Amino acid sequence: MRQPGMYSGMLSGLSGKTGPHSLPLARIKKIMKKSGDDVKMISGEAPIVFSKACELFIEELTRRSWTTTMQGKRRTLHKDDVVSAVVATDIFDFLVNLVSEPPNAADEDAPGGTSDTGH
Repeated sequence: MRQPGMYSGMLSGLSGKTGPHSLPLARIKKIMKKSGDDVKMISGEAPIVFSKACELFIEELTRRSWTTTMQGKRRTLHKDDVVSAVVATDIFDFLVNLVSEPPNAADEDAPGGTSDTGH
């Protein structure tokens, strides 16, 4: 029989959650549908689980980035802190190419982005 996972306590009760969510569920569902042509139907609970997973991901990346900020004796987290956290952490290897792109290319692709590289 399968044993409960590490996050089972956090995710229990999510299926009944109907209140406000930290991340917009409609946007999550749209991203899920754009992931492939074969993704047609998505249950109501799936975006809720993805929302929680995104929250956990953001929290973890922020914690690791904040460590870099504190090591630099600063109180403001910068993009370079996030890049350092991604490069230093094996579980974030899938993001290395994203953060290694030239700054102008990443800024221009972002909605409302500019080619200005100032902080």
